[in-house]
Amino acid sequence: MNSANANPAAITIRGAPPDFHDWARVRALILDAFAYMDARINPPSSALRLTPRSMQADAAKGTLLLAYRTNDLVGCVFAQAKDDALYIGKLAVRSDLQGAGVGRKLVEAAREEARRRGLAVLELQTRIELTENHAMFAHMGFVKTAETAHEGFDRPTSITMRARA
Repeated sequence: MNSANANPAAITIRGAPPDFHDWARVRALILDAFAYMDARINPPSSALRLTPRSMQADAAKGTLLLAYRTNDLVGCVFAQAKDDALYIGKLAVRSDLQGAGVGRKLVEAAREEARRRGLAVLELQTRIELTENHAMFAHMGFVKTAETAHEGFDRPTSITMRARA
C-alpha cells in the first residue's frame, strides 16, 4: 500500500446515481481488487462473469455505493435488502489502497443505508479460504453465522457473516 494514498479522510462515499453508466470502471476496480484470490479460491470468483448489464441489474435491486478520492474511483460495494438484513456484496477496494480504511468507510456507509431502510443487520459472504477477510470483517463487528457450499461442491466454500447495522 502506498501510504501517500492512504488518507481515509480524503475518501468520499456516495450512491451511484440512477443514470450511472461507468460500469467498465466498476468492473475493472472489482477485478483489480479481487485478483489476489485467483489462485486461492475454488470455484473461481463470480466477479469474472460481471457484465455492465449484470452490475446494472444488481444496483437496481438495491444500491451501489462508490468510494472516490477526488474524482478517482477507489472502492465500491453493492447492497440490497435480503430478508431481515442488508446484504453487501462485491466489496472492492483498489489494490494499492487495501488496508487504508476505504473498505471500513464503505461498510459504514452500508450500515447507514441499512438503518435508513429500517434494517438492523448487515450480511455478507466471503470465501472459506480467505481467512484474512474473515479477520478483517470480524474486526468490523461481523460474526460467522453459517457455512455454505457452491453448487457441485461437497465442502464449504463460503461463510456467511452478520453484523449489527
